[in-house]
Parts: sequence; structure tokens; C-alpha cells
Amino acid sequence: MAITQAVCTSFKQELLVGTHNFTATSGDTFKIALYTSSASLDATTTAYSSSNEVSNSGTYTATGGTLTSVTPTTSGTTALCDFADISFTSATITARGALIFNSSDSNKAVAVLDFRGDKTSTSGTFTIQFPAADASNAILRLA
Repeated sequence: MAITQAVCTSFKQELLVGTHNFTATSGDTFKIALYTSSASLDATTTAYSSSNEVSNSGTYTATGGTLTSVTPTTSGTTALCDFADISFTSATITARGALIFNSSDSNKAVAVLDFRGDKTSTSGTFTIQFPAADASNAILRLA
């Protein structure tokens, strides 16, 4: 099993037909679920699955947490979207990666995040920090 960071291929096609709405105030709800090293996630992932998701702990529950979307913008010739950092408190978690998915539309996959090794929290706070919202670093960008 492996987790390979990627923007999901199905998501790319779904963008072209208008499936996803990232507008912060009236858009879809996006979530992030955490996975163990036994998960198999990559560009071919099409939807959220509970298989090999980390166990409920503290404020982390099945299907993960709801992301706060930042309304899409542009920087130069690049369109980008970002999410606010998210934390799960009082949690004992070991995660190898994550899946961002659209819970408003059949839990369709958006992107797979590879943590490049197990990340843990023990009765503490597990935080996912998203990169800077700019043309070179934003978590989702179209150049």
C-alpha cells in the first residue's frame, strides 16, 4: 500500500464540468480525512473511503474535519485555492496522509496529501498546516 501526493484525476475532469464550488460563503463543503500507512491513495482515488482511515480520537471522527475554504483567487496567471489550517485536539493519531474531498457532492476526491512519513500526536493536537496561498505554493493551483 502507498500514499502518493496528487490532485485526483477525476477532480480535474469534474472541474471542467462545474462539479465543485470553492466559494467560501456559498460553495460546497470540503473535508479532510486522515489515513494510516496501510492506505492506498493516489491520483486514481475518486472518492472518500473509510478503509484505513485513522481511528476516532479526541475531536477527530470518521470523515475527518470540515475545511474552511478561502475563496479562489489569482496570482499572475495562476488561479489558486487555499484552506485554513485545521487541528484535531485531545487526539492520539498516527497518520501517513490525507484526502481532501467534497462532502457536498458524493464525497468526491479532490487531492491526496502525502506526509512523507508517519505524523503523530499523543493526547494532543494534530494540526495540518496548508502552504502559503500563492502561485507557487497553494494546495490547489492551476497554472
